Amino acid sequence: MDVDEFIQQNRALAEQVETYRGYWESEKHWEARREFILRNISDFELQQLDHLLSLSMVWANNVFLGCRYSAELLEKVKEMAEGIVVVDAPVFKTRDEIIKKQQVCLRTDTHTR
Repeated sequence: MDVDEFIQQNRALAEQVETYRGYWESEKHWEARREFILRNISDFELQQLDHLLSLSMVWANNVFLGCRYSAELLEKVKEMAEGIVVVDAPVFKTRDEIIKKQQVCLRTDTHTR
């Protein structure tokens, strides 16, 4: 779905969605989360809107802040976000990944001396 085209055809809905932007969200963050909301809003009834907004925050927090959630929840929001392209998204490493890399470097360094 082309988000700009959807917004043109659904002005009132697009204006309503704009009210869900958090004051802390950068333009890049908000554009991605807005696309997530617009791509999925037709799958949710009005009384389920809070649930959709929560899922959009889970997805955005994972992408932009590296927040971790259950595998089941992450799988769900990643499916919902399929096709959304985030340019220059940060890459996060877990503590375990960093330690493992340091241990590999230490072993390699020891063997090269």
